[in-house]
Amino acid sequence: MPPTHRIPGRARRTSLGAALATGVALTAGLAATAPAGTATAAGPDPADRRTQSVEYFTGPGAHPRHAEIPAAEPLFTKERAAIQGDGDVVPIVQAGPTGSKLDVVFIGDGYTASQQEDFHADVRAKWAKVSAVEPYTSYKSLFNVWAVDAVSRQSGVSGDPTNGTVKDTALDSAFYCDGIERLLCVDTNKVESYAKKAADPDLVIVLANSTKYGGAGYNDITSPSGYDGIATASSDNAQSDQVLVHETGHSLGKLADEYWYDEYGTYTGAEPWETNTSKRTAAQLTAQKKKWYRWIGRTSPDGGTVGAYEGGGYYPRGLYRPTPNSIMRTLGREFNLPGREAMIAGFHRHASVLTPVTPTDKEVRRDAKVSVRVADGIRPRWYVDGREARQARGDSTVSPRALGVPADGRDHELTARATDRTPAVRDPKLRRLLTDSLTWRVTR
Repeated sequence: MPPTHRIPGRARRTSLGAALATGVALTAGLAATAPAGTATAAGPDPADRRTQSVEYFTGPGAHPRHAEIPAAEPLFTKERAAIQGDGDVVPIVQAGPTGSKLDVVFIGDGYTASQQEDFHADVRAKWAKVSAVEPYTSYKSLFNVWAVDAVSRQSGVSGDPTNGTVKDTALDSAFYCDGIERLLCVDTNKVESYAKKAADPDLVIVLANSTKYGGAGYNDITSPSGYDGIATASSDNAQSDQVLVHETGHSLGKLADEYWYDEYGTYTGAEPWETNTSKRTAAQLTAQKKKWYRWIGRTSPDGGTVGAYEGGGYYPRGLYRPTPNSIMRTLGREFNLPGREAMIAGFHRHASVLTPVTPTDKEVRRDAKVSVRVADGIRPRWYVDGREARQARGDSTVSPRALGVPADGRDHELTARATDRTPAVRDPKLRRLLTDSLTWRVTR
């Protein structure tokens, strides 16, 4: 695993300061080539030996680092009760039903009861910055955004501005986690309790009320609420949105880190499972038709030409990355072409190409109007009992009767299908994620 800072043992929650010391963060997309290690703490209880690894950022434009810290402890009954009575859910962006959209859930920390509107404004501002990065910009219509109000007793977060600053907040957000100034940890058990108040969280972001640069990634979480990972960032730092974009490369794109540590030497393990690191050279990728071979030779939005550049997945030798310097290597950069492809596929794992305007769980009559919503440039096709009604290609609203549903006293099936034919996705396996269909039963 990457070089880490370690702390011995597992701090007990005997005070607010101890609770802050036990804030947890999970590894942001640790590559299969560098499995997370576990430090053994003193004590006979196996639970006391649990530690977890977190990715953090020392500053804008810097390569990430990792630290190993204790896992969060279970919540007390009093803490669970306080959370149960808190956590209003406020819609920020509503693009469609939660089941057909990717639902991003922001939870605020360090915002008092009188500052919740400030939190909502910070969510809007932060999402505007994240969604200004491709491929988010081209796929804004796939996202719902929600704010979950977590009311803190004090404004601000611990560790801001100094290590001695302690604030009583809903999620125990704290800089100087594990003694590292820019590492912004939270109590993930509390985050989970707030996140599940939203209907269908797919991505969870903790926004700490702070101007201090920092953040963390928690992308190996398998949550009972169904989301893959948590990211933390400060609300009012101009560069903190780049932390979020990088972390979603892990959680949504399933991308590996493309940076390395010189002390790792030469990689000799198995072929990594992530799509953006490989043991193969550009010539081998092309000859064997593996991973990002379809993009080799193309000019990439992060600069340079797609090929196979040595260094990645934490190793300076023996592993290759697609481009010299994408956002998976250095904050402030763009996703490279293979990275964009993976991100778009990740979006579509949670969101559908088609959104029903007319509910599909109710029967419709032959003379009714049936409507769907699609993104710009996507042309739905309509089928009656499996046969395409070509005259309706591209229409978002149709009448079953006009499409030829017969008045024969029987029920019939009306289906809409749509495909996102973006050239940014070339892998046929990933392209299958970009096709969806909806079906209605037309009654007699």
